[in-house]
Amino acid sequence: MKMDATIDQLRALVAVADTGSFSAAGRSLGRVQSAVSTAMANLEAQLGVALFDRATRVPTITDEGARVLAAARRVLVEVDALHQVASGLADGLEARVSLCVDALFPLPALVELCVGFAAAFPAVDLRVDTETLSAVAARVISGAATLGVTVPVGLPAGLGRHALSEIRMVPVAAPKHELGLRRGKLSSAALAACVQIVLSERSDEGVADQAVLSARTWRVGDLHTKHALLRAGLGWGNLPEHLVRDDLAKRRLVELSPAAWGKHEHLLSLSAIHQRSLVLGPAHRWVLQRLTVLCKRHTR
Repeated sequence: MKMDATIDQLRALVAVADTGSFSAAGRSLGRVQSAVSTAMANLEAQLGVALFDRATRVPTITDEGARVLAAARRVLVEVDALHQVASGLADGLEARVSLCVDALFPLPALVELCVGFAAAFPAVDLRVDTETLSAVAARVISGAATLGVTVPVGLPAGLGRHALSEIRMVPVAAPKHELGLRRGKLSSAALAACVQIVLSERSDEGVADQAVLSARTWRVGDLHTKHALLRAGLGWGNLPEHLVRDDLAKRRLVELSPAAWGKHEHLLSLSAIHQRSLVLGPAHRWVLQRLTVLCKRHTR
């Protein structure tokens, strides 16, 4: 009965293919040439396949050997991943991180976070959800998310909290909108006469709508719908400065000046939250550290 190939034999096979000779493979593996030659001869005998054509001065891999080599590479990738998982578990590495962010969270920061996470923790699963206002904290409290990023509005007591950065909310309208055509301070009466597009909770149990001045409102459940409706000239409303910076520069939107508000009246503080009982392993600590850096970078 044929014996199974060993991991050492597969590593030797890959080394020979990558270096071009048994002697070079031996040097790369820290072994003598005869050990590599013996490993390849044993592997051929165990598999019943000639892996190398030894008729030439330099061993040339056969067609069958090339197919075995491809399979060996796949096996070694999985073996290395297994070792990484085992090492991580020994160090307290989590199997999964679940992150829920508020709709106000800058998307470029979220993408950059995920790219870095994939590189730093390839064996850890990541789930990302987006919610609005109190729904972020609700997912953290229920355990559906291990980490949340949200604003203080409706934030219940008893959660661990880490300050990240401030977001300035900017009242805007399209240049063709009647408010966008005006200059200077806008009275509360002028604002109240126009439709205000408001980001609203998806459930009736959430917090009340924020910064509403108009008697006429359209309510939407996600920030990008609100952004698109404002650019279409269907009303006025508040959006995060980081989201509208390019629109303001290219005059797709214009900033309004409500007489009832100061310039920096609507500064919202983003915070990372988690259950106090959560043991922050390496992956969670990394996410918290990167959130602090990326939020500040992308909300300036």
